[in-house]
Amino acid sequence: MKPYPKEQDASIRVGQQMTLTIKSLGINGEGIGYFKRKIVFVDKALPGEVVHAEVTEAREKYAIARLLRVVEKSSARVKPPCPVYEECGGCSLQHMDYQAQLASKREIVIESLRKYAKLDHPPVSPTIGMDNPWSYRNKAQFQVGRQDGKLVAGLYQTGSHKLVNLESCQVQHEATTQIVQAAKTIIEELGIPSYDERKRKGVIRTIVARVAFATGETQLTLVTATPDIPRVKELVLELRTRLPQLIGITQNVNPQKTSIVFGEKTVTLWGKPSIAEKLGDLSFDLSARAFFQLNPEQTEKLYDQVKLAAGLTGTELVLDLYCGTGTIGLWLAPFAREVRGIEMIPEAVEDARRNAERNGATNSSFHVGKAEVLMPKWAKQQGVRPDVVVVDPPRTGLDDALIRSLLEVLPKRIVYVSCNPSTLAKDVGKMLGKYELVSVQPVDMFPHTAHVEVTVRLERKDTS
Repeated sequence: MKPYPKEQDASIRVGQQMTLTIKSLGINGEGIGYFKRKIVFVDKALPGEVVHAEVTEAREKYAIARLLRVVEKSSARVKPPCPVYEECGGCSLQHMDYQAQLASKREIVIESLRKYAKLDHPPVSPTIGMDNPWSYRNKAQFQVGRQDGKLVAGLYQTGSHKLVNLESCQVQHEATTQIVQAAKTIIEELGIPSYDERKRKGVIRTIVARVAFATGETQLTLVTATPDIPRVKELVLELRTRLPQLIGITQNVNPQKTSIVFGEKTVTLWGKPSIAEKLGDLSFDLSARAFFQLNPEQTEKLYDQVKLAAGLTGTELVLDLYCGTGTIGLWLAPFAREVRGIEMIPEAVEDARRNAERNGATNSSFHVGKAEVLMPKWAKQQGVRPDVVVVDPPRTGLDDALIRSLLEVLPKRIVYVSCNPSTLAKDVGKMLGKYELVSVQPVDMFPHTAHVEVTVRLERKDTS
């Protein structure tokens, strides 16, 4: 998107109605149009459509408008299959044909690289999608509350604190839906009170159900505001009776006034504390709070793209920065001489070390610390310079200090995994003086949402 001249800003007011042609999709899945050179975001409008909309928010550089009606409809517009699609907001693109979703996500990546990295023709491949873009999520994390005297479990409506009750969800694995619904019914029958945020009273805050796609094992975690659960023995017995597929029932205690789901204390109420999952040839033990990718099928495709971009021959030292629980590093380990992971969260590093031991990855080690500190320290003190660096940062992108460190150590190749095309493009732009952007591969990790994962390959310019 080209910035418009400030002196030509149109005066747009809240309540104003306008007819717009939608040019593209924004990073949140909203349609983007222009009114007298000012950007207007219209939720649920699709590229190519002419829409009539009403302004709900007017800012200096943009406006947000509510879709009133579609004047000229896109051929990509479809009827959302979810009955609470309008209320929930969890899947912002269900009204768009899936192939069109994939094409639009590629365009989002291209536009980000044009705008922030100043690349006219970035080498962006078609988005890798799913054969069946439904039932792909392995974990349901539903808040609990009461509405009209009835216990409900679901997600908060976008931009509000209204809880949308979800009896089913098309993007969740059916096993997680079954567990949540059974748990909700039993909690209601036993009269165990849900937590009321405003009054700060009650017990059950969140129901978390997880399924291992490879093994079929399932676990249930009840997040509570109190350490004690009334009628807990009856609760466990009923859960075991009605959900025989469960292999573990866990309680996590979170008494804090916070939007963070999990607290620090976790106890096993019955069964095993973890479930067994696999990614390719790797196996993992997943405890209640352990991080794991939500879409295992696409995760394997994503990691294969990382491996392809890394171009390993078996002789390389690979640094896996922001390594988390070590999944990417361990995926690359069989093809590298050595893998070193760096992560600031000590618990994640402990998980990574256990995962390495579990999978016999003797050429892998994981370290607590800041990558921008450890990487140059190893280079200076040990003469250890990485051949390949893989980075998988949070949505905020790379720290400037880390970018400076990468440009100082100058690995032959950088593989950048990103969940935010904007920050990815900004970071890539800062490295183009010494690196060439060779390939960009979008992967659709979350169909029917605006999210897109991207794998980028950067080659040092003096490398033949």
